[in-house]
Amino acid sequence: QVQLVESGGGFVQVGGSLRLSCAASKSILSFNSMGWYRQAPGKQREVVAVISVAEETRYADSVKGRFTISRDNVQNSIYLQMSKLKPEDTAVYYCNSWPAMDNSWGPGTQVTVSS
Repeated sequence: QVQLVESGGGFVQVGGSLRLSCAASKSILSFNSMGWYRQAPGKQREVVAVISVAEETRYADSVKGRFTISRDNVQNSIYLQMSKLKPEDTAVYYCNSWPAMDNSWGPGTQVTVSS
């Protein structure tokens, strides 16, 4: 089991940027892929971005061209650089392996984009 702690969320205006961080309690090389997920109020959690051990990346259509996922295997961390933020990006953001492990969800970090 791995503990995951997200940070870096906050309140930002439309068009702004944020960088999220996720620290893992064990080597992220233990997982084939890591991902960022988000859950908006009243909606199901969805995957936003995925990065493999080989650093291949995939993105949800809604964030392509605006978000960038990266990883630091030495720091056991993954990151999500978010730019050109929109109100619909407002959500709690989580990291987890991909596919996600049910017992490893962290507290998440709130991102609020205001118009």
